[in-house]
Amino acid sequence: MTPTPAVGKDTMHQNPPPLTTTTVTVAYAGGDERRGPVTMGQANMIRCILRDDPTHINIHDVWPVPEGTTPAAVTDALRALAVRHEGLRTTFPHPPGAAPVDQVVAAEGTFTVTVLDHAELPGDPAEYAESVARAARAGRFALEREFPMRITLLTVTGQPAYVALAFSHAVADGSAMAILREEFAELLAGKELPELTSLPPVDLAAVEASPAGLRKSEASLRYWERILRTGPQEMFAEPRGRRPGTDEEARQLTLRSRRGARALAGAARRTGHPEATVLMAAWCALVAHRAGQDSCVTAVPSANRFHARVARSVTTTSQDALLRLDVGVETFDALVTRTWGAVLDAYRHSQFDSVRLWDMIGQVTAERGSHFGRDVVFNDVSALPAPLLGTDAQDRDDAEQELTWGPPQALPTRLLAFTYRTAPQLHISLWAAPSVFTPEEAEGFLTGLVQLLEATAAGDVPMEALAEVTGVRPAERGPDWLRVDGCWVSPDAVRETLGRAVGGLPVRVQVTEATGAEPYLTAYIALGDTSLTPTEAHRALTALIPAAGSGVLAPHRYVLVENPPTEPDRSDAWRRLNTIDEGTGRSRQV
Repeated sequence: MTPTPAVGKDTMHQNPPPLTTTTVTVAYAGGDERRGPVTMGQANMIRCILRDDPTHINIHDVWPVPEGTTPAAVTDALRALAVRHEGLRTTFPHPPGAAPVDQVVAAEGTFTVTVLDHAELPGDPAEYAESVARAARAGRFALEREFPMRITLLTVTGQPAYVALAFSHAVADGSAMAILREEFAELLAGKELPELTSLPPVDLAAVEASPAGLRKSEASLRYWERILRTGPQEMFAEPRGRRPGTDEEARQLTLRSRRGARALAGAARRTGHPEATVLMAAWCALVAHRAGQDSCVTAVPSANRFHARVARSVTTTSQDALLRLDVGVETFDALVTRTWGAVLDAYRHSQFDSVRLWDMIGQVTAERGSHFGRDVVFNDVSALPAPLLGTDAQDRDDAEQELTWGPPQALPTRLLAFTYRTAPQLHISLWAAPSVFTPEEAEGFLTGLVQLLEATAAGDVPMEALAEVTGVRPAERGPDWLRVDGCWVSPDAVRETLGRAVGGLPVRVQVTEATGAEPYLTAYIALGDTSLTPTEAHRALTALIPAAGSGVLAPHRYVLVENPPTEPDRSDAWRRLNTIDEGTGRSRQV
């Protein structure tokens, strides 16, 4: 549910202006006119497009143009791509205030190319092209009428050098951009493109709406609901943490490591599992270890192109696979074996009706008294045909191991990683929330990942030895934190948040620990002259949880009394008071 991240802020104003700026209108024709429902991936991204900052949801890419290519050849190649891929000829008509439910494919039309001609490009031409593409992300795409690519051709005295593009995320994702980049290069090289084998969006929507497709969506929703009802609501629940929903600015940290690539290959050979599985297991092991959790819940956005019918579709398939991996095993080899099945299970359940998913998340929030945080995202794009490496990724294969810091960006999650390559280097970019990771801890996390892979290549690693092997230490929570309903909870944070939710009324949160069972929380609220029910208290608390501090989960029971006891710090004093009302506040027992 999260797009490819932007790589910093617009820097165009730092560069000399072009000599001339012209706009070329390009006509295309030859496709088929079609209409049909939107796909589940399109609906998911359209929801974000209508809600989120365009600079966060729009995506961009830069395509180098070989020397000697004419402007006409560039526009011819772009025209050919528009005719070839229905997604590029698609708009989404809808009345004001409503989300689109249909897509319309045009048989013919026009698009524009803005040509910026220069006497010479700035000192770092690729970085300049990147800034031009990034700047084009500003401004919401008009879904009902706008061509879904904003195209800028950078030329030097008339000779094309780069095409800088911004895309509507309703028609393309990272994989689609990579496919288009590859085909653009082949067209300029005079190659004939092969027949399309993956489904265009209208046909993909029909498959999704078929009985088999609907059964798949229902199964996916049930899979997600099991995780949302039983898994940890925050991976990084700790005193210094923040809840997702409160974005932070995080700097990009990039690892390039030949050591890591050799270790990953060696670990895959020794364990007999694919490199992708070993890397996922290492990621989950280290995340869970750092978070002090017995399972790792991570979103895997690139997972839903594993089927041939969508592998090379130029559309958006941006729906998360949600992986929950239990790390409660003795050795890393056992975890790798477990990871294979868990990843396949997550992939199988990555196609769903996103509107119904968000309705379900809201229902679980109310019933469980929690708020699921998309704390961790792991996006492995190393298998794409032309990985989106960014301008600083080229020609730097010689680093045995290096860490470099890049620009900041708003981070709607706590830990986001993109794996761009696994050979000849392990190339990972990480964005870690500063509230949870200091810069030194973020660097230690990536170097610890390499150390874990190196140890795994040499032999099986006991899971209890992760701190020693990686140098990564688990979160420190203090004695007042405890596990409740599978989540790390701070009763003090619950009391403070509930007090705010009920307008400052006196509140006491009692922890009851039962033999052989997890503890549960009871909240006492002194009403005075106030009128309040357990349901109202619960609803007010759950409304605050998404933006509250870390470690807040709703109590299992609310007990309403008239006045606080003379000794308000004693739970037994609250228990002796006359009860006005009590209940769970939930619409369903969980």
